[in-house]
Amino acid sequence: MAYELYYWPEIQGRGEFVRLALEQAGADYVDIARKEDDDLPGLMHYMQDGAVPQPPFAPPYLKAGDLLIGQTANILLFLGDRHGLAPADEAGRLWTHQLQLTIADLVAEVHDTHHPIGSGLYYEDQKPEAKRRTADFLAHRVPKYLGYFERVMARNPAGDAHLVGAEVTTVDLSMFQIIAGLRYAFPKAMARIEPKHLRLAALHDRVAALPRVKAYLDSPRRIPFNPMGIFRHYPELDP
Repeated sequence: MAYELYYWPEIQGRGEFVRLALEQAGADYVDIARKEDDDLPGLMHYMQDGAVPQPPFAPPYLKAGDLLIGQTANILLFLGDRHGLAPADEAGRLWTHQLQLTIADLVAEVHDTHHPIGSGLYYEDQKPEAKRRTADFLAHRVPKYLGYFERVMARNPAGDAHLVGAEVTTVDLSMFQIIAGLRYAFPKAMARIEPKHLRLAALHDRVAALPRVKAYLDSPRRIPFNPMGIFRHYPELDP
């Protein structure tokens, strides 16, 4: 069965967390809106009134046979269980999902650095507020989040090579994306912050070196970071 991933074709965004899991799983999938015909009507199909009884609110969502699964963390809960990217026991799966939801909170805060007033406004319409929001984010929120995940790794009973257990999970893949995105958006700030979180930096490098992930990163399937995504580099926000 080939999965169908529904997400915007020009950005990594929240869909990238799903793409990384699909790639590491070696899953057969179609990135619907990135087909040669740029199928944006197909992307929106299941969100339209009357298309399905339980429509997704927004991309990303994943079609797996008769299942239509929305929300990034929810999709990763499904893929982790199905493809061995989560612990086999219930407690481990719930812990993995809990960490994934915390990552989702961080992603929302990253987005709000450049859109602190409203998503419907351009960045240029809220630059003073974005500068103030980002200063607080870099000074307080990034160290708090990364410090938490660093402690999670340090306390992992299976060793500090992973966030959960002794094998790669969806949260390891997602943390790779977090570190990569923060490096792109805030290179100066991360140069100051990252040396205090060496386990996470090492995790990023281990994930990047996984054969399937490396092949994906080196391929045209990996959309480059760009000014339209969640992780955006504005020099004025990274003094």
